[in-house]
Amino acid sequence: MTVYWCGSVDDEGVFVPSRGSPAELLARVESLKTNMQVFRPLTADLIEGSGIFPDRATYIRQLREVTILQVQGVIEAAASGKDAELLQMVRMLDQMDEVINLLSERLVEWYQVTNPAFSQKGRQGSVKRVLPKIRRSRSRPLRGMADEVEGLIAARTSLAADVSRLAAQVIPNTSELVGGLVAARIMARAGGLEKLARMPGSSVQVIGAEAALFSHIRGNSPSPKHGIIFQHRRVHNAPREVRGRVARVLAAKLAIAARIDFYRGEADPGFLSSAQALIDGIAGGGSV
Repeated sequence: MTVYWCGSVDDEGVFVPSRGSPAELLARVESLKTNMQVFRPLTADLIEGSGIFPDRATYIRQLREVTILQVQGVIEAAASGKDAELLQMVRMLDQMDEVINLLSERLVEWYQVTNPAFSQKGRQGSVKRVLPKIRRSRSRPLRGMADEVEGLIAARTSLAADVSRLAAQVIPNTSELVGGLVAARIMARAGGLEKLARMPGSSVQVIGAEAALFSHIRGNSPSPKHGIIFQHRRVHNAPREVRGRVARVLAAKLAIAARIDFYRGEADPGFLSSAQALIDGIAGGGSV
């Protein structure tokens, strides 16, 4: 007997329909265990002679209802995941960085028009250092925009702190290893906690360095040694000669930490202690 979402075909080739609502048919779909080596698609004759599908259009319409219901369930499950809000917060943080950088550049150029004596050297400094000068400008619209940018910077700082706090709850082991903000960025770039938990350490190591990785694959550059994890002090403060090893070991431990976070959801002090000791030992001149 071959089983389908809408019924089954017995050994004599007779189609036995399975009646029910779209929700009931979806439950049947999710319970199916199909052997694709012996699977045979339904023929039009069997569909139209089933008694519940007078024509192919009716069959397609009901199949569409069932598949839409299935996709809705997948979307609801993804939206209700414990990492869903954290993902949105990280993406908002990244977009705020883009907006602040864009507006800051425009603000400085505007200020230079009203104050030609403003030097090119002054433009190269942090926008936080330039904002006080802009707020003393005689241009009221310019001062108003400076206030808006300053407000965005304050909101961005507050959001970054919120991301770190939530990351400590959602991904406690990963956050403990590299800090909440870096951990959240790695998880977001991976596409979520489940996807991160399925990644090997070698993939975690180069998350955020995809452009350099593809360039290496094409043979145009050496392989990247680190991506987002370079933002963590253990990597960027490590001596250059051991930085690659630190990144490799840290990425391997992050891959394990992500699995613990996904499957257990709580901090593992024993794992964290041994992982941090190993990484610090390498950064201090030890061996892998």
